[in-house]
Amino acid sequence: MTSNASPAPAAPVGIGTALSRVDGLAKVTGAAKYAAEYHVPGLLYGVAVSSRIAKGRITAIDEEAARAVPGVVDIITHKNRPRQAWLDRNWKDEVAIPGDPFKALHDAEILFAGQPIAVVIAESFEAARYAASLVDVSYEEQAHNVDFEASLAEKFLPLPLRRRNSFHPPKNHGDAQAAYDAAPLKHAATYHLATEHHNPMEMHASTVEWHGDGTITVYDKTQGSQGVQAYLASAFGLGKKNVRVVNAYVGGGFGSGLRPQWQVQLATMAAIHLERSVRVVMTRAQMFTHAHRPECTYSIRLGTDTDGKLSAVLGDATTSTSRFESNMEDIVTWGMMNYASPNIHGEYTIAPRDTYTSADMRAPGAATGMTLFEIAVDEMAYRAKVDPLEFRLLNYSDIDNMNRTPFTSKALREAYREGAARFGWERRSPEPRSMRDGRELIGWGVATGMWDAQFSKTAASAKLSANGDLEVASATSDIGTGTYTVMAQVAADTLGLPPERITARLGDSDLPTAPVQGGSWAAASTGAAVQLACEAVAKQLFKAAHKLKDSPFANASFDDVICADGELRLRDGSAAMPFTEIMRAAGLPSIEVEETATPGVGDMISMARKSRNTHSAIFCEVRVDEELNQVRVTRVVNAVAAGRIINPKTARSQILGGVVMAIGMALHEETFADRQLGRWMNHNLAEYHVPAHADVHDIDVIFVDEPDPEVTPLGVKGLGEIGIVGTAAAIANAIYHATGKRIRSLPITIDKLLAADAD
Repeated sequence: MTSNASPAPAAPVGIGTALSRVDGLAKVTGAAKYAAEYHVPGLLYGVAVSSRIAKGRITAIDEEAARAVPGVVDIITHKNRPRQAWLDRNWKDEVAIPGDPFKALHDAEILFAGQPIAVVIAESFEAARYAASLVDVSYEEQAHNVDFEASLAEKFLPLPLRRRNSFHPPKNHGDAQAAYDAAPLKHAATYHLATEHHNPMEMHASTVEWHGDGTITVYDKTQGSQGVQAYLASAFGLGKKNVRVVNAYVGGGFGSGLRPQWQVQLATMAAIHLERSVRVVMTRAQMFTHAHRPECTYSIRLGTDTDGKLSAVLGDATTSTSRFESNMEDIVTWGMMNYASPNIHGEYTIAPRDTYTSADMRAPGAATGMTLFEIAVDEMAYRAKVDPLEFRLLNYSDIDNMNRTPFTSKALREAYREGAARFGWERRSPEPRSMRDGRELIGWGVATGMWDAQFSKTAASAKLSANGDLEVASATSDIGTGTYTVMAQVAADTLGLPPERITARLGDSDLPTAPVQGGSWAAASTGAAVQLACEAVAKQLFKAAHKLKDSPFANASFDDVICADGELRLRDGSAAMPFTEIMRAAGLPSIEVEETATPGVGDMISMARKSRNTHSAIFCEVRVDEELNQVRVTRVVNAVAAGRIINPKTARSQILGGVVMAIGMALHEETFADRQLGRWMNHNLAEYHVPAHADVHDIDVIFVDEPDPEVTPLGVKGLGEIGIVGTAAAIANAIYHATGKRIRSLPITIDKLLAADAD
């Protein structure tokens, strides 16, 4: 029964190993199915008809020509839709915000351009698409406004302030105005970020499979299956037990899938109405009719002493929202938290316009607020005649300066040091326009990133079979961040099994409870739950082994054993038994447990008393053609302090993705509004520019060693968002260093550089 021989050590597979994605093969071979790819017998196809106006009422709908198209089964509008909940509270999703949630086909009111006002259902997609083009709608149009500058006249602060996932009121300290007035050195400017749309590769789609007993299975493009399940059950009166939601694979989200989008409303509505299975997929143009990063204007004033030490920080920001919901983000808080200043003051308002509600987009609030603040910090450094990196070190805060709480860990100094050394910052010529190569001006810039390190209550199950295979499962999502791999890797580390013996299941509302994936909490939270479940399996294995006749573990306690290479071993190496042998001898076909990782009382106290954040130092090189004003980002070094790194390979990919997205923020991405028509103009990937391969050059990622035993159970801080935060500022600051032209409105396009004068 026992083996005293010491087996050859297995290749490392646990936490800290650069394991390739376990779901990679399924994705590259096409075996991975996305929301619009599931084969469902008897499937009908729905195509939404979009409103041509931005605000008003529907007065008439002529469906005659559309219904005459062969294959059309029905057309659903607000006049014939099935019964659904009337009260707003029944439409509140898992991460709902204050206001009245959008309800598709609810009534004749038009709230934004592109609003779905009908859905044509047909036997084929082609028939539905053609028939949708024939639906003729008449409107009573009302005056609208989609111009952000005009909306500022209506800006407001919602009262009472209601805490939500992306907004916490700023905490002011000291007398910032008086300190600013008295400061020997001052900087004041207003910064701007354009509206951006998420545009993940997979468009929003829902396939609703109707079962004969009235239950449905919904294959949805979402970042939270159980959130959509609860939403549909409430909105359509179905009951949660009758709704199953699957999102096993998600082709990117960036926050666009945190809330259920209107296509799942239409598909579910049609399935209920016809008692048939229905699929609805948004077009790329329709992807511009829902979530987007809010436009922002941010006025920043900084004051320092003659040496460059900050004495005053003042920020006043406004972001856009819809008229029916109040979306708010943390904008002004980031600089107040990160830098040491005794006098800080932040104000924040939102401005309504006639669009769909703005929404969380990768690092909501921080990607906007920290980025614009870091450009202002750079300007202040030049005003004080201090090297931009030295200025940040001079004003370094070892505590969260706004909340006046210590950090669980903050290795930002080390990030500055390691990043600067890798980048070669000491070779930087300080004067703008002083570095060039032929006709190209060269600029080097630096900025700081900061994001939350969150942990959310999450459950996971683990099932060890008698053949030695392990399955771990949770309803969490994988939006491309590598959650499948994290689950497998944590399980491998905990139970000492090779990854090829482990199957990870996720993205199914029937699985153990998990929140939406967002906020960079999935790896920390799901990983902790998987670890607990696997530890529970190990304890049951030990209990079974302990009871066996002539057991080598008879006189041992659980603390005396380890799991390694599929065996239960005494720590002193004197005995070992394979899991399979223990389970056969004990007559166990499987061991199955479910555990929940949740902050305990001590954790909650710690969360209240300490700040939990990731930090980064970003160094950037740009080359600017002096004649064409064309900008190339040729080199980025991003040094990240994010606690324990589960998988350096997938972690690096997360930072790479964030940097590329930041290049888009800095140089490319901007959604233009047609003021007269009230709609987004560049609603396609030909005119809404995102970085292409030619725009991306050398990106170097450094993970700073940052042990943190108290931030989360695994010491993990999360990496989905920190890669984008501050990176666009480093690019903007490098452009100034190259050209001497300070552009305060992102994206920085050729026309802005041409129009600007050098300082």
